[in-house]
Order: sequence, then C-alpha cells, then structure tokens
Amino acid sequence: MSLIRILATSDVHGTVFPEYYGDRSWRRLGIAALKKAFDELRDENTLIIDNGDTLEGTPLTFRHYSFEPDQVCPITKAMKAAGYDLINLGNHDFNYGEQAMFTHLENSGAACITANVFYKGERICPPYRIIEKGGKKLAVFGVITQYIPFWEKAEHIRNFTFADAFETAKEITRMIRENEQADYVVCCYHGGFERDIETGEPNQDLTGENEGYMMLKEIEGIDILISGHQHRTLCGQAFGKVYTQTASTGSEFACIEIDETGIHAEIRKPAEEADQQVLDLVQEEEDACQIWLDQALGRCISDLKVTDEFDARLHKTQLITFLNKVQAEATGAQLSASALFSGATGFDSEITMRNIVSTYVFPNTLTLKKMSGKQLRAYLEKCAEYWDVRDGQIIVSPAFDYPTPMHFNYDMIDGAEYTIKASNPVGQRIVSLKVDGKDVTDDDFFTICVNNYRAGGSGGFSMVREAETLKEDLTAMVDILAAYIMDKKTIEFEPVHNIQVIV
Repeated sequence: MSLIRILATSDVHGTVFPEYYGDRSWRRLGIAALKKAFDELRDENTLIIDNGDTLEGTPLTFRHYSFEPDQVCPITKAMKAAGYDLINLGNHDFNYGEQAMFTHLENSGAACITANVFYKGERICPPYRIIEKGGKKLAVFGVITQYIPFWEKAEHIRNFTFADAFETAKEITRMIRENEQADYVVCCYHGGFERDIETGEPNQDLTGENEGYMMLKEIEGIDILISGHQHRTLCGQAFGKVYTQTASTGSEFACIEIDETGIHAEIRKPAEEADQQVLDLVQEEEDACQIWLDQALGRCISDLKVTDEFDARLHKTQLITFLNKVQAEATGAQLSASALFSGATGFDSEITMRNIVSTYVFPNTLTLKKMSGKQLRAYLEKCAEYWDVRDGQIIVSPAFDYPTPMHFNYDMIDGAEYTIKASNPVGQRIVSLKVDGKDVTDDDFFTICVNNYRAGGSGGFSMVREAETLKEDLTAMVDILAAYIMDKKTIEFEPVHNIQVIV
C-alpha cells in the first residue's frame, strides 16, 4: 500500500491571517500558514479534514457577519483555497445562524460529515463518507457535542436537533463495519475528553458535553478518533485506537500517517510563512476590518487596562466593574456578573473597536434572571472554586488550567459585597455576602444579569440555569458595549472594590 496521510485541524476560530488582532503582532497560526504546511505534505493520497468551530473567533469574521452576512465569509474562502476535503461542524459554527452555517458548507469546497445534526428532521449529510486512498478504503464520519442547545440562541437552532454524539458514533461505526469493507474507520468528534486518558479519572463534571474517553474505551471498530473543542494538544494511542486533538486558531494540525506498519500520529506546527494566495484572497476584507478596528468610539478616564490577568481576577479589575455596569443598565438588573476572558486587553484612553473585540472575545448575549439568595450563594461558591491556597499563598486552582484553561468560569458579581476564603473547603468559602449592606438570606430574591453561556448552566452552574429567566436581550455584548461608549463618549466612574479573596 502507498502511504496514506490525514491532515486535520480543529477549532480554527476564524483565523486566516498569522496575527493577533489585539496589537497586530505576527503569530504562527491561521489558515494561510496551514496551507503552506499542507502543500509540503499533500499528494494524491492525502486527506485534509477540519473538525469544526471555524466561523467564530476573530474580528475578521465578526465584522463580516455584522455587515456582510449574506456574502461568503473570508474563512470559508480561505479554507477552500487551502484544499480541505471534509468538514465536521463545531458548536460555534451555529453562532451566526443557520444561513451562515449553510453558506459556509456550500462554499467551502469540502463535504460535510456531521452525522448527528438534523435539519427539519433530516440529516444534514450522509452518515459517513467512503474515501479511497493508497489502495485502501477509509470510512469517515463526524459527530458534534449534543450540548449545543445549552449554549446557542434559540433562533439560531430552531430547525435543528442534535442526536447523542456517543450513541450516533456507536451506531454509525456498527453500520460501517456491517455494510462496508472499510480498512479504516475515522471518527471526527467535535468534543473532548471527559476523563484523563491514562488513568480514567474524571477531569471535569460529567455532563455529557465531552465523551471522547467513552468513545475510545467503549466503541469497537473505530481506528482513529480526531477530537477537538477543548483546544488541547493531545496525540497518542488508547484502547487500540489512535487519537489526536489540536490547539486552537490554526496554531497546530494533526498529521496521521497510515502504512504497512500501522497508524502513526503527531502534532505539527503550521509553516513560518503564510501562503500569499490565501492572504490575497481575503485582503480587501482584512483591510476593511483593520480600519473598522481602529475607529475611536469614545474616551476612557477610568483605568480599564488589563496588564496582569491573575491580579485582575484576584482584586477584580475595574474593567469588570464597567462590564457589569453596562450589563446592569442594559437589562435593569440589581446584580450583574462577568468573567475576565483570557487575553483580554482592556481599554486604552481612546477606546476603539479593537479594544472591545480584544477584550470581549465571545459573541455572547445577555439574560436577566430572578435568583434566590440560596441560588446566589451557590453561584458564588461555584465561582470560589477558582481559587486555592499553596504555601500560604492564593493561587488559581489547577483544575482551571488543566485539562483545558477555563478562566472564563470565574465570574465576578457587582451589586453584592462578598468575601471568599480560599483555604476553606469547597462549598464553604463564601464567608460574607451582603446586598445593600444587608446579609443575604436564602429566601431573598434578586434580579441578576448573566451572559447566555452562563444562563444555560455551562461550566457546571446548574443553579444559574435553574433560576427563573425574566428576559433575554439577543443583541451581542460587543454591540451593546460599542453603543454604550458612543452614547456616553467619556467613561468615568468611581472604582468599586466589592470582592475580597483571602487566605
């Protein structure tokens, strides 16, 4: 047999250009750099697969769907130029609605393989694809985490249903083994690993969001599992299967080679130089995006820069105070909760769209909840799990860095005053909680604004999901922030220091 090579990416998140939009610095990432690497490896026996979360994640795609939603997205054009053969969908590919997703699939030049997504009752693509390479027959299919309805806006998925990823993968693998003379079965799963692959110990709440370990252990007949969603760098063998996962933004790709000796996989970096053809293809939209990013919206007198993320969370940066202030005014909430996202830059004295999209990096919307004092305390106790104590010093709990960074699951709430004692046992860390100077009791009720991700209970916050929903604002938070700043013109307020984290 001839050498068969599978090149796989996942969680590219809208990244075409090898740059960081916060300061325009060069980075080794993106579709243009990936294509350069692909071209060095590609031959007639090469299969190139993307494993989802493609459309959302950069100002380039955010601006596109804000102003030109009916046109083909730059990331779609870039992927077609890069020569992808197969595409599995990711949860973020639904962020801009069904038409955006279908337009992407129709213009990518690649065949869809997502088998557990149904549109108006019909599967959006065949359950699997048979690909012949190197004299061998490969059966390839994809599944996506069925957790999407907990995150996505209802109007974006009203015509979609999501079958259980594990059960679908199990059934399709059985179908392939019974009906096809496939030499290899490849499962592309836009989901991650819920357990440590070596020990089998859970590394997160077992909600069903990630089921990769269970797929490896329990589904007979899969040869290769290409995973994603968690943005981890993983490559190895377990339970007789080869598995991979790559970091986000096109900073890595999996290279899986099949020959007479077996299946071999490794994680590689994109090329150091970008492919000029890809850059030229979307340069006009990139230039328009850069002009848009540098437009000044207003002035900032309060200090809303972020220079140290650890300190910004430990002592609650005033950027969070501002975000919570905007959310509360937008929804009329008594309390407001926000997280500091990884890599958030904060705002310069002249606030631009670049500041906003580099600080608020997700397409979240806002939800107003009615929450009891008991639920509020449980919410804060869950947030307090973020901290730990080592050698008498407050640190971030290792669980929020491994197996995947989850700093977005530490919310900071304005409108309440509270103290977290990080050395106390989990569930007993909120030692003081007041609203309007009064101790909060279980029977109190408050209105609180959270983002739609948290409103759905994601991150293990079931108490937020269970709280009564009063209303939803479906305007993107980035748009709310931009409108607020343009209206106020000058941002200035007294600092609020309402959270204490102590040993």
